[in-house]
Amino acid sequence: MSGTDLSADLAACRAAHERLHRTLDRVDDLVVRQPSRLPGWTVGHVLTHLARNADSVLRRLRAVERGELVTQYEGGQAGRAAEIEAGHARPAAEIVADLRAADEAVDAAFAAAPPQVWARTVLAGDVNEIPATRLVFARWREVEVHHVDLGLGYGYAEWPDALVARWLPELLEQLPDRTDRHGLMAWMLGRAEAPEVRSWG
Repeated sequence: MSGTDLSADLAACRAAHERLHRTLDRVDDLVVRQPSRLPGWTVGHVLTHLARNADSVLRRLRAVERGELVTQYEGGQAGRAAEIEAGHARPAAEIVADLRAADEAVDAAFAAAPPQVWARTVLAGDVNEIPATRLVFARWREVEVHHVDLGLGYGYAEWPDALVARWLPELLEQLPDRTDRHGLMAWMLGRAEAPEVRSWG
């Protein structure tokens, strides 16, 4: 990734955090307990997940600075789930302050990371290595998607054009692996109903 592309991603991630924080201004104890758009999760679950995801970004970035590779979440997916379960029922003020602080820490760490850090790799999940620069895009899209999941007025139509232009082609490349290829081609040619597609989420 070029320096220009990284700079654009850094700016986009900061802007996504800022949009999310404007939504947080309206969050109170009633709101955090209401259902989100994700089955089984309240708004508090989503906000807690976003904070812990920010921590996971910071955790891996700090490890790269030390020349180490660490898993995305301490304790893996079980650790991720435990952190969300432990944090989702906190008072709204605590949840909001936690997320704001986590976002600010990520933005500051991204801004301060030296060039050699961005030339290295990190782990996505527990095993897959990705370029460290990909952390920025991953955080940006995480915030955009879960901002919509909150169900608090921010919709997918408000996703930045730059995000859609970049991420949609990546998702479409995976589409043939998630459905019947013959049915997909027939549908695209107007010869069949849309095939069932397994969700990414």
